[in-house]
Amino acid sequence: MLPDLDAGFPRYTDFDPIVPVWCVTPDCDRTIHRFFDTSPISPSGRYVALTRLPFEDRLPRPGDVAEVALVDLTTGEVRVVAETRGWDTQLGAQVQWGPTDGRLFFNDLHPGDWRPFGIVLNPLTGERGELEGTVYMVSPDGRWAASPCLRRTGIVQAGYGVIVPPDLVPRNDGAPPDDGLYVTDTGTGTSRLLISFREILETATPPMARDACAGGDFHGFHVKWTPDGERLAFVMRWVPRDGGRPTSDLITTRTDGSEVHVAIPAAEWSVKGGHHPNWCPDGERVMMNLNIAGEGMRLVSARYDGSDYGPLHPTLVGSGHPSLHPDGRHVITDSYPGEPVAFGDGTVPIRLLDLATGGERTLVRVPSVPPFTGPRGELRVDPHPAWDYSFTRVAFNACPDGTRRVYVADLSEALGA
Repeated sequence: MLPDLDAGFPRYTDFDPIVPVWCVTPDCDRTIHRFFDTSPISPSGRYVALTRLPFEDRLPRPGDVAEVALVDLTTGEVRVVAETRGWDTQLGAQVQWGPTDGRLFFNDLHPGDWRPFGIVLNPLTGERGELEGTVYMVSPDGRWAASPCLRRTGIVQAGYGVIVPPDLVPRNDGAPPDDGLYVTDTGTGTSRLLISFREILETATPPMARDACAGGDFHGFHVKWTPDGERLAFVMRWVPRDGGRPTSDLITTRTDGSEVHVAIPAAEWSVKGGHHPNWCPDGERVMMNLNIAGEGMRLVSARYDGSDYGPLHPTLVGSGHPSLHPDGRHVITDSYPGEPVAFGDGTVPIRLLDLATGGERTLVRVPSVPPFTGPRGELRVDPHPAWDYSFTRVAFNACPDGTRRVYVADLSEALGA
């Protein structure tokens, strides 16, 4: 049974939400949950795991310490369970749950050699283990962690990796054989390069142009496991050396590095315009926002091999960070302040879209613009709405009073309507 949030947390009532919403960090400033593809709410539904930033008015410097915090939804207690130097401003320390409340994953960093590494922590007992590799996303069974090189991630998108001295950020040359997608065995702690950028370029189907790396270099970005843990999606970004705009390909592969496919090529994603791919619950298809027909963002999907590509609905407007409910019908998403579905005043909607009817509802309207966003938007606040393990509650970020806070909405009635 899920905790009664009214017993320990204040309701959020601004703009008259049509579902119950609670602030679960009312007295814990500067807190964010990770991303829209992992739940900060624990498998049992009792705890929320977050990164607490040390400040919000400047960019982090190498060695700055953030906190990993645990909110008990039953008692209302907030407890700091770890400190970390392995974080950045958008996804924090990649704090996320394994298959039980006794396995929590995040990143840390050695300030001596500036080597980032993953941590597996039992927050209930304090038992802690160190991983050789880093954590971007953990497999559903908790056995594996997948990640790009987090020291390089800032090259493709500020705010998503770890902060190290600039002269210690490795630079790739074209599609190198010694960087790409890494996996770590969370049982043994050992890490290996699953597949390199060169191997992806040489083996992917449909084939990628062999001269695709001319004039620029490939680096890794988002990594995502399928819900069944059978495949990985990897956002591979090409960064031109002349300072031009990067391009993105969405690559999929089996967990042994075989069957490499281009699910969404740069010719669709980067040329037409789009953002935020995610796996569908069936583990066979990916979805994302994409301006597929030049009429604005739509939700599109494709099989992992790039086939059966097209809109999920012809008229529903895509935005933000979309996730499909296992019922195959409902999509939860947010928006950026500048997208057409936003309100134009720094507030954004948490949207529930119905693929069966083409209907949509704004469940909640929240402020999302902080006082300081950073020179490249590194300190913006994205809500990142994420389903819990029961798929009845959604957690999201907001910035209602000049500081980051985390909220939980109950969608059980909205989904049944």
